Amino acid sequence: MRIVAALVPLALAASLGVAGCNKSDDPQNLQPVSGEQKVEANEKGFTPSTIAVKKGSTTHLVFTRTTADTCATEVVFPDLGIQKELPVGKPVSVDIPADQDKTLRFACGMGMFNGKVVVK
Repeated sequence: MRIVAALVPLALAASLGVAGCNKSDDPQNLQPVSGEQKVEANEKGFTPSTIAVKKGSTTHLVFTRTTADTCATEVVFPDLGIQKELPVGKPVSVDIPADQDKTLRFACGMGMFNGKVVVK
């Protein structure tokens, strides 16, 4: 009985790990985009949190914060030196350099919500 009791938490943790894995956020499963890509900043973070961008394209992300109940009041791209405020309901555009294969990380100002842009 002790073995079963010990295995239940492990099985639960394993099932949560699988359920929490979102294949749509896997860059291998995403079709690269060019032009404008919309990103929502809400109480759950950035949606989508992973964006694939076509190498050599002109691409910009348009962030819109849809709620005041989030710490995503700004978006920060450390590698690009970009930090932009995200006022509720107002679209904010960020140009993405897509000249070479790379992964650009972005986050809210507190670093609690994260995302990435994969240029491929």
